[in-house]
Amino acid sequence: MRKTCLNMVHQLAQQDPRVVFIGSDLSPGLLQEMKEEMPARYFMEGVTEANVIGMAAGMAMDGFVPFVNTIATFITRRSYEQVALDLCLHDLPVRFIGNGGGVVYAPLGPTHLAVEDIAIMRALPNMTVTAVADSDEMVRLMKATLDWPHPIYIRLGKGGDPIVSHDRRGFEIGKGIVMREAAGTGAVVFVSCGVMTNRCLSASKLLSRQGIDSEVIHIHTIKPLDEELIIERTHHASLVVSVEEHTRIGGLGSAVAELFAERSGMPALVRLGLPDAFATNYGVQDDLLSLNGLQPDQITNRILNDVAQKNVA
Repeated sequence: MRKTCLNMVHQLAQQDPRVVFIGSDLSPGLLQEMKEEMPARYFMEGVTEANVIGMAAGMAMDGFVPFVNTIATFITRRSYEQVALDLCLHDLPVRFIGNGGGVVYAPLGPTHLAVEDIAIMRALPNMTVTAVADSDEMVRLMKATLDWPHPIYIRLGKGGDPIVSHDRRGFEIGKGIVMREAAGTGAVVFVSCGVMTNRCLSASKLLSRQGIDSEVIHIHTIKPLDEELIIERTHHASLVVSVEEHTRIGGLGSAVAELFAERSGMPALVRLGLPDAFATNYGVQDDLLSLNGLQPDQITNRILNDVAQKNVA
């Protein structure tokens, strides 16, 4: 996913002279072809995230469309004030590419785990927040970013994730996608983002073997949220389950809960995600997802348990 995203920056730069790339303390060989082809639009800065944001803001004010790339925790936590005041306050078209959203950097521990990035970016006025499912969908997102008039946070997975998206479903920033449709009303409806969508699709298949009908809605844009689609597809559900590789505070599940709180007659909502705690374990991404009950079989068992306990209306 990361390689696809950065290759798309180069491709977009070839199509549009406004596009520039700014990296912060990344491999000197990153996007080498772009660096050689258009050195005036390629910048690799040091460990200066706050300054990089100011640099991008200045370029955006001069008519450029900067794509800024570094590790997700650094581009969100370290430079938050600059993102808020230099970019969002002026509503500038800068694109943040955050490497390793969620628990991708599990071997490096809590300093590198971007588990609250959606929450803090979502809180900023004018900020658009995205988390696509796979590398194919990343191509569609990157094409859509070119003329989007607001700042965008692009959350990257580690790559190598199963391809579950498809051209025939289309793509539009701010519009969710029904990835698996329920057979009728009264189904369990998953609302997911990022790489958790493929896990929800797997869980949905497991549930069908247990005789439980389910649907999967992929929300690649957490902000602005596709409220209309979510209400339409969940209003007659027996249970709604939000699933995200993010703390349960402030992310996709919170966005859905806020939406439901303002409407009457909505179904029960279960929010699956990471706990409100710093990680104390290391390993790989799948290890931490397993520890937090976010693999397909664990998601399935949680739903089966809710059904067995008659927690579903």
